Amino acid sequence: MKHEELAALLAKPTTPLMRAALRALPPQTLETLATFADQAAERGWKQVVVDRTRAFAAEQPGDGPPPVAAYFTTTEQPAGSEMSVSWSPFIAALAPTEEMPDLRHTETTARMVPVDEAARAEEDFADPRLAEALHRLAALDPPSHEEVLRVHLPTGRVTRVKR
Repeated sequence: MKHEELAALLAKPTTPLMRAALRALPPQTLETLATFADQAAERGWKQVVVDRTRAFAAEQPGDGPPPVAAYFTTTEQPAGSEMSVSWSPFIAALAPTEEMPDLRHTETTARMVPVDEAARAEEDFADPRLAEALHRLAALDPPSHEEVLRVHLPTGRVTRVKR
């Protein structure tokens, strides 16, 4: 079986053939498969973030040097009766240098936005594919409030840094 054929089968894990194959695997193998699937999903969502961020940067007007990195801060999202920390779908800053701009709330103008207003703004202004990828990354590996997601545009590397 070729890699492409296996990938096509794995893309549809709920088909009868795949369900039967997965049921036949021992639990340890299933756990290993789940670990690799999570890692592959994280890489895939990071690639979506990079692609959408590059597209956003390319659309920005201005002459000057092209941005090297983009940053995403955290935001609180309602999760049932609680609030969870996720990545904001809005780019906090595009930096034309390697240095991270100061994104601390004490150094930037911050305004509290009601949850429904933030959801409306996300729906109206955010890139839906970028927002989905950021939310999925946060679900796979939840951020903490003091972290920033950094997207290095030339290399496509996505990292988490403390602000």
